Formats: sequence, structure tokens, C-alpha cells
Amino acid sequence: MATREYELTEAEWDIVEVVWKHEPCAAPTVQEELAARKKWTYSTVKTLMDRMVAKGLLTTERIRNLMLYRSAISRRDAQRGELMRTVKRAFGGAFTPMMQFMLESDTLSQQEIAELETMIRKKRRRNKAETRE
Repeated sequence: MATREYELTEAEWDIVEVVWKHEPCAAPTVQEELAARKKWTYSTVKTLMDRMVAKGLLTTERIRNLMLYRSAISRRDAQRGELMRTVKRAFGGAFTPMMQFMLESDTLSQQEIAELETMIRKKRRRNKAETRE
């Protein structure tokens, strides 16, 4: 089954991170947490959250007069979508040029390079094992 790629806007990232932290939570909780750095009013946050529900990013549960929001996507799915969007835009959807860029940019430490090598070896072993099955 294919995994859906979620492309969140910057505002949606801000909101979903607060929801992940406090879920289930009400819109005022989100607005209060974001107030200092975003200066968003309650109505702005509520509108954004309702749009996120319509897009399938959040779910709601009504308890009497209180509307509680939960994330409908995992952090991993959101990260995957963000990475895929970047790879599509900057590298035409190809991972090899992206990895080449990362390796040539001198931003990776020796430890990070070693971790990547370990992950690649593990992936190769898993692929070989799956091929034999």
C-alpha cells in the first residue's frame, strides 16, 4: 500500500507540532502556544485548524461545547512528505543527486557519514533477504 505524501504549509507545520505536543487539544491551546511567536488571533488559528480537518491533517471530537483536535498524520508521514516535496522541487525527484549534493556540501560530519553508511548496509541486507523470500 502506497503511503500518502503530505505537503504541509509552514502554518500547518506550526499548528500540527503544537497538536502533537498537546493532543487532544482545543484551538485556544494552540493559539496560546503560538501567540508569542506568530501573533495569530484565535479566529486565525481556528480557521487554519478547520481547513486542516478538511484536508485530512487533523480530526475533531466534540465533547459538549468543546471541540478537541487530534493529528490525523504521524510526524514521520509529515517529514516524509516534506522531504519528498524538497526532492521533487530541488532535484527533479531523484535521491542520488540530493545525496551527492549533501556529500559535496561539507555539511555532514564524519559521524553522520558513518551513520549513513550503516543505514545503507542495513537496507541492502534487508533488500537481499526480501528478494530471497
